[in-house]
Amino acid sequence: MTGAPAASVRAPLALTLGEPAGVGAEIIHKAWDVLKTEPETAFFVIGDLNVLAVAGSSPLFPIQDPDEAVHRFAGALPVLHRPVPTSVTAGHPEPANAAAVADWIEQAVNLALAGDASGLVTAPIAKAPLYAAGFRFPGHTEFIAELTADRPYAGTRGPVMMLTAKDLRACLVTIHVPLDEAPELVTDARIRRTARVVHECLKRDFGIERPRLAMAALNPHAGEGGALGLQEIEILKPAAEALRAEGIEITDPLPADTLFHDEARQAYDAAICMYHDQALIPVKTLDFWGGVNATLGLPIIRTSPDHGTGFDIAGKGVARPDSLIAAVRLAAAMADARHAAS
Repeated sequence: MTGAPAASVRAPLALTLGEPAGVGAEIIHKAWDVLKTEPETAFFVIGDLNVLAVAGSSPLFPIQDPDEAVHRFAGALPVLHRPVPTSVTAGHPEPANAAAVADWIEQAVNLALAGDASGLVTAPIAKAPLYAAGFRFPGHTEFIAELTADRPYAGTRGPVMMLTAKDLRACLVTIHVPLDEAPELVTDARIRRTARVVHECLKRDFGIERPRLAMAALNPHAGEGGALGLQEIEILKPAAEALRAEGIEITDPLPADTLFHDEARQAYDAAICMYHDQALIPVKTLDFWGGVNATLGLPIIRTSPDHGTGFDIAGKGVARPDSLIAAVRLAAAMADARHAAS
């Protein structure tokens, strides 16, 4: 690799192909067709060139170095060819290809760490074939966090999951846990770490000078003075007070049922949500097709479409690229902000 680009030129984004039997290759073609006239979104794909060739009609250009992607992007989809070991059938994942899928992610992370890619966008992966092949991480987020764990990072370390849709940024204190376990995991330490990560990333990666955070309550009606739960009194409000003492602008816990309507969203830059559906329901209601998952608090930028592999529609030509397009645009905007701040 050639190393980091000159300071005046931002490197392209790396986009991993994801599960080769899913809709990833198809939506990559469709996303490139929309984004090829937006040079600021220039990306290259890490994955199997032959899988991409079957999935769409966009011109493909094999590259040897990420630097080539910026110059080729307008005319062809740049691909860093890394083949899978066995044949691919749309809709039918093959565990024998799982190691290649993980390798694509690791290569993209390494390129981002080296400065050869300005950020990482990940097409969806299928966890079952990865687990069958010995993959030991719950998903992309944890794997990428592990791959970047030993790298310096000037800020509060994540990962923190942020879901975006239109003007809403919803950030999670707990993620994929059973609902009855969430209250035990909503601790002072988790809330404060999540809020610090979000505050710092809004400044660095979104260019917001003075971020405004809203804290969603855990219980209905923000606990109704303790009648509907004590977490707001014992954990959430003290955490908010401590964060304000650190200079972070954040509300006391607010009832979640009045936090996400149009007028309410104008009062904050990101919402700190206590559990999965508290964030995902408003995000998917606002923009079901275009939501994006961003990972905050890492040495690299990473975004992903907010949907799965779509095995039921893979190979049929009907997959929508909205979320991937939004993920690429968000990664590019974050990369621009981080590049400008460096």
